[in-house]
Order: sequence, then C-alpha cells, then structure tokens
Amino acid sequence: MKKPLIIGHRGACGYRPEHTAASYRLAVEMGADFIEPYLVSTKDGYLIARHDNVLNLTTDVATRQRFTTKKTTKIIDGESIEGWFSEDFTLDEIKQLKAIERIPEIRPENTEYDGQFEILTLDEIILLTKELEREFDRTIGLYIETKHPSYFTSLDLPLEPPLLEALGKAGYAGKDAPIYLQSFETENLEWLRSYTQLPLIQLLWLEGQPADAALRGDNLTYDDMATPEGLRKIALYADGVGPEKSHFILAANANGQLDPARASSFITDAHAAGLDVHPYTFRQENTFLPSALRSSEDDRMPGGLEEELSIFMELGVDGVFTDNPDIGVRAKQGFL
Repeated sequence: MKKPLIIGHRGACGYRPEHTAASYRLAVEMGADFIEPYLVSTKDGYLIARHDNVLNLTTDVATRQRFTTKKTTKIIDGESIEGWFSEDFTLDEIKQLKAIERIPEIRPENTEYDGQFEILTLDEIILLTKELEREFDRTIGLYIETKHPSYFTSLDLPLEPPLLEALGKAGYAGKDAPIYLQSFETENLEWLRSYTQLPLIQLLWLEGQPADAALRGDNLTYDDMATPEGLRKIALYADGVGPEKSHFILAANANGQLDPARASSFITDAHAAGLDVHPYTFRQENTFLPSALRSSEDDRMPGGLEEELSIFMELGVDGVFTDNPDIGVRAKQGFL
C-alpha cells in the first residue's frame, strides 16, 4: 500500500492565515506534497486565492473606508450573504487588501499575522511553487479548487478557461502533472475533462447537492454520488473523490471513538471504480476532533490528530487534507 499524499489545506492554515505566501511556504517546509489554493475571480477576470468570494471572511476589507460603498447583499448558491465580494473588485483594488485569520476564535495565535500578507493571484502562486521547488529540491504539487464555478460563469467570469491557460503557460500538462483540479460542482469538472488530462477530483459535501445540480433542477445529492453507482459515474470524468471524512468514511461511535471496524465501504467502492480517495479536513484543535481524541474541554487546544490520521491511513485513503501538514507528515512516516 502506497503512502498517502499530504495536502496542505489552504497551505498550513493551522499556523498562518490561509491562502497566504506564508501559509503555503510553511506547508512546504513541513513536508506537504501539495499545497491547496481556492480560486475566485476579480471583476477584471484575474484568479485570486481566497476561501470564498466573500472578502470580509479573510481580508481586512471591512476596515478600508474607501470600499465602504461596495458592501452589498447577494445570493450565492442559493444563500443570501452580506459583505464584500471579489467580483466587485479589480485586481488593483484587491492588492490594497491584506489577509486576516478566518477563525480567530479558534486560532487566536494566527491573528498576530493579520494585515501582513497580500492576496495572491494564481500566477503568483505558480511562481511561488516553482521557487519552493528549487529551494527544497523536490516536486511540489498544486491542488486547486474552483469556488462557485456556476455562479462565476453566470457573471461572465468563468474560472476554468483562465485556469487552464495559466497552467498551460507554466508547463502543467497531462495526467502525470503534479496538479489536481477539484470542485464541489460537477458540470465544470465535466467541461474540464473535455479540455485537459490533468487529474480531476470530485468533492463531496456532507449534505445537500451540488449547486449546479440545484440550478438545473436535478435532484442529485452528494449521498447519491457516494454510492457504488454514483462513484462509477464520477469515474467517467474524474480521477478521484474528496469526501468529508466523518460523513462518508468513518464517524465516531457513541463514545466518541473511531472504530475502524465501523468504517463504511466508501473507500473500497471508490477504489473499485478506479478513483483515488482524499478525505477532508484533518485539524488538530479539539473542536474538530472526535471526543475520545480531545485533550481537554478547551476547544482551541490541540488533541490527537496524529492518531486520527493514522486510523484513516490504515483504512486505505490515498491522501489527506490537513491544516497541520507537520502532523500529517508524522502520521505518514509512521504508516506501514
């Protein structure tokens, strides 16, 4: 059994504000095999790395007086959201913002870096990755998520064409390139498969349905997609799946323990369909861990993440998304 990939979830966002150069660099320093940018679009069509198009979640835009009038309310994937949105800002305006910690109540230590790091474009992330490859003398993969693809297409700001153009210019091509392209929607992955052989990953949320399925009036749900038949259909256009770990693979029992004997057949079913399995998201803080792996009642303190990772690795996952790549690497090193 091959050792699983360690995917630096938004970099090493357990220690630095996510999607920043510092977060990506730290993930690589810790030994991550891949770093993971999420991409959204600016008003003028540039792809930038943010958790979401809602900028106030991860930038200091709310403190910028000149952008006060850009605050608005929009419907994104069926949800009404108030805030500042990437598609209302040019790249020049985006470059005036700085990153902030997204969950300061859980990671207060990360707030000391608020206001230090600029928002990166895809091109800048590619250049950073190449620089880190030279510095560390190893291949570093990019695991790229397209956020709200149907929504951005409806604004005439599709994410996929500029994404493929940037990757092509950088020399990423073919099924063996150190790249994964991922989405919670389906139609953009099917479109990508028509234009590229780069590996594609279908993400599965723990409830509901893909946003594009809802838009077209399809009753397809993520649970449907996780069945053996659903996984075989995914294999027609994708190379792997990214399931929510506890919902699809292994949930804690009534005592808060992870019992491998209670694991679902998801990994076996996906492998039978020819799909790799990269579950998300593994985090060290107690609030994100099964109760039996928590170190205390303090939600912010680190618990038994390495043990959790080891259990999932023994179950046969092919990669893991983790906010804490250093712990992921330790678990991987102990995996036989």
